[in-house]
Amino acid sequence: MFALKRALKLNKNEATLMVKHAGFRRVAFNMDLSLRTQMYGEGKFSDSKVINEINKLLSDRIKKQPGFAGMNQLSSRVYQNALIDLKDAFSKYRLGQSGHPNFASRRWGQSFTVDSSKGKVVLDAGYTIKIPKLGTFRLHEPFDCGWVSQTFTISNEGSGWFVSFCVDAERLPVQQPKKILGVDRGIKSFATLSEAEGSNNQVFEAPKPLKQGKTKLATLQRQASRQARGSNNHCKTYARISRVHAGISCVRKDFLNKLTTYLAKSFKLIKIEDLNVKGMMANHKLARAISDLGFYEFKRQLTYNCLMYMATRVLVDRGFPSSLTCSNCGQKQDRQLSIITYNCQSGGVSIDRNLNASINILNGEPSAARGIAY
Repeated sequence: MFALKRALKLNKNEATLMVKHAGFRRVAFNMDLSLRTQMYGEGKFSDSKVINEINKLLSDRIKKQPGFAGMNQLSSRVYQNALIDLKDAFSKYRLGQSGHPNFASRRWGQSFTVDSSKGKVVLDAGYTIKIPKLGTFRLHEPFDCGWVSQTFTISNEGSGWFVSFCVDAERLPVQQPKKILGVDRGIKSFATLSEAEGSNNQVFEAPKPLKQGKTKLATLQRQASRQARGSNNHCKTYARISRVHAGISCVRKDFLNKLTTYLAKSFKLIKIEDLNVKGMMANHKLARAISDLGFYEFKRQLTYNCLMYMATRVLVDRGFPSSLTCSNCGQKQDRQLSIITYNCQSGGVSIDRNLNASINILNGEPSAARGIAY
């Protein structure tokens, strides 16, 4: 199973329909979160009971009020999927994987999910797509062949609407050479690779799209600050700002997708550091550069690419001093971030700091290389 994403070509009425459904999802999610928090406070912890009570409240009381009459004209599958999203958010919260769910806001983006209650939907090849409960819409990029799916997520990115869905398909088997790889991530060089029993040490430089686009963003934001709030020109300027941010995000995701796919298809065992990204972001001098690189997104994409191509990913402990230990003699010494070359006096070795760290990650002891393996 893998996901497909296509840009929708909407007219004004169709775009308005999408905005209404996104607002419906946001209102339903916030109502659900408020009621669920209140019911949990009263000691009712059963998820199924909470969902049933919220369903009754939405369908029997709230949707019948004059102020919420517009909800009856929208798909009920929107708030049903909002309940599922909130249930998943609370599950992650209980497992300690995320914080307590927050109320949805329009500034975080507009999106909603619909599905077909009658089973799978056949999507024909061409420039159109039939989305359950919504209708048929045009695409900017055609389907080369037919697909079958059931759940569709529509989102607004950079003043444009996109549809995403999963399809069942089998990947062609990939025979990776039985190579072991150590990966060190950094700001100067995004990824430095060290192969076991090989001298092919590669270095990948990140595009850093935010650094390249901040001048254009500053110009547009300065222009928006001088315009009348809420005017047509003000809205147009913010639409341009949204498109610039969307372009920055696309450049970053494209680089990470290509890099993680290459690693999963080329190596059988991949060792990476379990970086404390939140702690690194606390350094205000490095926060912008770190956020521009997407360290967490790299780990997330590498995880599912390894599952897809039958590779193994191992997390090295955060406390492992890969950058402070000599890869030749094992002696540990304190180093400043500004020093990019590791000079070991006892071993007589002078090596790039990132390459030294990647070799240590590759040759780490089992106690230091424990972590989650896939």
